[in-house]
Amino acid sequence: MRYMLLIYNDEAAMANAPKEQTQQVLAAYGAYTEALKKSGAYIAGERLRPTQAATSVRLASGKTNVLDGPYADTKEQLAGFYMIEAADIDTAIEWGARCPASSSGTVEVRPIWEMAEYIEAA
Repeated sequence: MRYMLLIYNDEAAMANAPKEQTQQVLAAYGAYTEALKKSGAYIAGERLRPTQAATSVRLASGKTNVLDGPYADTKEQLAGFYMIEAADIDTAIEWGARCPASSSGTVEVRPIWEMAEYIEAA
C-alpha cells in the first residue's frame, strides 16, 4: 500500500537557522532518503518552496478565485513530502517516526486511496 508522509515545519525557523544547523538537517534528510531507497520503500519525495511561492485556487459559483500564499494560517507549513510503499500503517508510521521532521515538526502519515478502491467505494 502507498502512503504519503507529509512534512510540516515552521519555515521561518528553518529560514533563520544558522548555516551549520541547516547543513545538518539537509544531511539528515539525505541519509533518510537513502535509507528509504535502500529499503525499497521510496517512491517519490520533494522539498517544497516556501509558502510565499504558493498559490491557492478555489472555484465559487463558477468563478475561479486565486489567492497568493496558502489558504490556512498555521504555525507549521507543508514543507515537503515522501510517497512510500509500506506493508501496513504500522510500517508507514515507523518510517514517519524516522523522518528528520518528526523531531522538530510534524509528519502526517496518510494512506493513499488507490483509484480502484475509490471507484469501488463510490
